[in-house]
Amino acid sequence: MTTTRRDFIRQSSMAGMATYMGAMSFSASSYRRIPGANDRVRVGVVGFSDRHKDAHVPAFLHSKDEMNFDIIAVSDIWKKRREEGKDFLAQKFGHSIQACVNNDELYNIKDVDAVMISTADFQHALHTVEAVKAGRDTYTEKPLAETMDDARAVLKAVKDSGRIVQIGSQRRSGANYWAAADYIQSGKFGPIVMVELTWNVNQPGRWRRPALVPQLKEEDTDWKRWLLNRPFEAFDPRKYLEFRLFWPYSSGLPGQWMSHQIDTVHWFSQLPHPRSASANGGIYAWKDGRRNADTMTVVFDYGPLDDMSKGFQVVFTSRQTNAAGDVKEIYYSNGGTMNLDTNVISHEGGLTEKYASAMGMQANELPDVSLKEVAAKASTDASTGGDPLTTAHVRNWMECVRSRKQPHAPIEAGYHHAIAVIMANAAYRTGERVTFDEKTQNVMAGGKIFKY
Repeated sequence: MTTTRRDFIRQSSMAGMATYMGAMSFSASSYRRIPGANDRVRVGVVGFSDRHKDAHVPAFLHSKDEMNFDIIAVSDIWKKRREEGKDFLAQKFGHSIQACVNNDELYNIKDVDAVMISTADFQHALHTVEAVKAGRDTYTEKPLAETMDDARAVLKAVKDSGRIVQIGSQRRSGANYWAAADYIQSGKFGPIVMVELTWNVNQPGRWRRPALVPQLKEEDTDWKRWLLNRPFEAFDPRKYLEFRLFWPYSSGLPGQWMSHQIDTVHWFSQLPHPRSASANGGIYAWKDGRRNADTMTVVFDYGPLDDMSKGFQVVFTSRQTNAAGDVKEIYYSNGGTMNLDTNVISHEGGLTEKYASAMGMQANELPDVSLKEVAAKASTDASTGGDPLTTAHVRNWMECVRSRKQPHAPIEAGYHHAIAVIMANAAYRTGERVTFDEKTQNVMAGGKIFKY
């Protein structure tokens, strides 16, 4: 009962998940790139990032032989990372790797069946559009999009293409999260009344690259290609390498961290996005030229759009200036609490007999339940690398590339977390109570469409 979130994830996240959301429809041209059951699936890397090196590669190596997958190429517009990626991947996979100066060159390699995308936050959507239009399946890191224009574009492109796209929301491949979703959706928990999401660190160097910034020279990359559809700014190696600190290249705290946690709210509640959002915060401690907040609180209202009398509140708090509180997800109902840090459902806070009887009501207290015991059989495989959730998530992607079934985190999941991320960012930047226009699929702040 005292197992921590990290301990439990390490023990349980490799549990097999047999539930999928159904097969996608395919155009005739889509079938030409579907591998046969015994064909090797050859993968290209879009952006040789720290995330790819430290998490994707160990996860990929864990299942590649069994699933018959391989990495054969890497695309990165910065010469230094392109060469590092080529050498690193060649050493890991035991064969030569083709280095591509850009994605056009990558997609000219006919043997590439799929790609793993881990570029800058604002690039994920458009890089996914490129990939599926080129007929490739993708594993696309979160956040999926930082503007609704990009979110709508990638949703349409993926659905039109029939490609398999797994969004990097790896909680969706964790056995404890599956157990939590089942418990809530079965009705045992009761209606959600409140969710508290916390993500705190004390790291002045988080998302900084002071040693790397001086090494980036404009002549060694393609700055205009890097900017994609963002407003032109003069070349700045800090924005290129420390993009998480600078809007409009990243929303920072919402896109990096909240996107993970708000995705579980959508999954558990089966609600696609918030009804409204308000936010406050600022750059209170780390005065290093950043544009994104080092501290933020976002308050969301969730519920059915056709019944405003029903719903619940979600509060996301995050700071980079004090680590107390760490990372937590706590769900509340009238009958008790679900704590995804301890992986325990308890009667804590439930309606007791004392207060219920005074109003002529029945007590409502949940039984104490361990999500560890409710979850599917757990794997204790110690060879999963440093990020077992990602290991499980990458494997699920591989399985779906072969089966053509929907992965655990399909494009719709990414689209919905992007709405919440954009709403949080819009509320913070405008100071307005932000809503979502269901008809136009736009985030609205002060009666205007939020763009940047």
